[in-house]
Amino acid sequence: MKELVEIIAKSLVDSPEMVVVTETTDADTITIELKVAPEDMGKVIGKQGRIAKSIRTVVKAAASKGDKKVIVDIK
Repeated sequence: MKELVEIIAKSLVDSPEMVVVTETTDADTITIELKVAPEDMGKVIGKQGRIAKSIRTVVKAAASKGDKKVIVDIK
């Protein structure tokens, strides 16, 4: 999942070298934290959060085979 979020985020931003993705696994959840440069935050979130919602939807679809819930946190 980490690689998927990283590829999507790097394709959206102007500074792909500033993209940092960390993955934390608990008993029943996987938390993916995405950090981008402040000037690229709007590109990752999108108008009314549409791009952020799309990223979360793609990650949840990719994780549907597993039993764990996936949370994408954009900072």
